[in-house]
Order: sequence, then C-alpha cells, then structure tokens
Amino acid sequence: MQLLYRCNFILLLPLGLFAQVPDQPLDSVQEKMIIIEGDSIARSSIELQEVYLFGRLKFDSYEDKLRYYVLRRKTLKVYPYAKMASDRLLSLNERLTNIKSKRKRKKYTKMVQRYIEEEFSAELKKLTRTEGQILVKLIYRQTGETAFDLVKELRSGWRAFWYQNTAKLFKISIKEEYHPETVHEDYLIEDILQRAFASGKLEKQESVLDYDYASLTNKWNAAKKKVN
Repeated sequence: MQLLYRCNFILLLPLGLFAQVPDQPLDSVQEKMIIIEGDSIARSSIELQEVYLFGRLKFDSYEDKLRYYVLRRKTLKVYPYAKMASDRLLSLNERLTNIKSKRKRKKYTKMVQRYIEEEFSAELKKLTRTEGQILVKLIYRQTGETAFDLVKELRSGWRAFWYQNTAKLFKISIKEEYHPETVHEDYLIEDILQRAFASGKLEKQESVLDYDYASLTNKWNAAKKKVN
C-alpha cells in the first residue's frame, strides 16, 4: 500500500462574489484566471483535497489477518469516544480563555468534568481491556496528551495517580502514548483510521501529532520486505 499522489484542498469562494458571465469555452487566458465581480485574479494552480489511494490488504499469515481485523473492529468501536474527548477538551480550553475569574474558571471546569464523566462512564464500562488501551492511545493521538495528564490537569495529581493504579488492575496504562512511527500496532491503528475516514465509516479528525501517514506506510512496507 503506497501513496500514489497527493493534492491540496480547493478553496471555494462565495457564489455571490462571482460575476455573471455567459457560458462559453474558455480560451488559454481565461483558463488561467479566476473571475470575480469587478476584477480577476491570476492563478498558477488549483488546490484540491488530499487523496490517498489504498492498496489491497495483504497478510503473511491467517494469524496476521485475524489480528488486523480484530484490531479494526476494536478501533472503529472506540474512536468516537476519543474524538468526543478531544472535542470536549477543545471546547473547554476555548471557553476558559474567555473566563477571567479564577473562581468561575474552576466552577466551569468542574461542570465539564462531571458532564464528561457522566457521558462516558456507562459506555466505557462496556469496553474490554484491549479496547480500553486502544482508547487511551487514541486520546493521545487526538490531544497530544496522555489520559493520565488530562486527568491530572482537570482533577488533581492524586486523582490521576488513583486512576492509573486502578487501570493497572486491568492491565491498562493511562500513561500510554501513540507512536505509529515506531510501534507497528499503532501504525496498524492509523491505517485502519485512514481507510475508515476515506470510506466515510468514521468522521475524520486530524491527529495533533507530527507524522505523515504516507511516509509511515512506505517505512513499514520497506521493513516488511527486509524481513521477508
């Protein structure tokens, strides 16, 4: 699976800005112009949306195939929770920047904490250990912070410590990070997400982490060829 080409996103200007021009074939000059009411702007290129063409999935063994599809099922299940956590955190941070009173900031933070806990608690209890660990990784993908650090920031160091030790009982580390550039399972998770975004199975949310999926794919494919 390799990236065949990449394009940029096309910028659509409001319809009201375009002049009404009669339908006619564009000549070589007009083809290089964007016509706007009262003026025209020269352009050298048209920016299009970034596109990935995915290769067919290939596996070295039935066990590898089974592992991928089990991982896909779990990833598709927990990703919406990670996205929701990221959206809530972004909303919280944006709101806090507009609240000057320390007392009001604390009050609002606690309100969001309760809301998130109530919103998540019932569903998260249904997750298996591996699903919970994938969720922790995806929260890091979406926020750039571990679940431990987020709890520490929103609640307290003691609460975060308690959560971490409770999670350990279920063999889940809320300090887990997400590194698709060095951890193969994390790359597989990223591959699953990118394919789901492209097919519309999941609503896309860019990772805040600094990595390029196409480069990762080339890297892991090259590593696989060396082994084989």
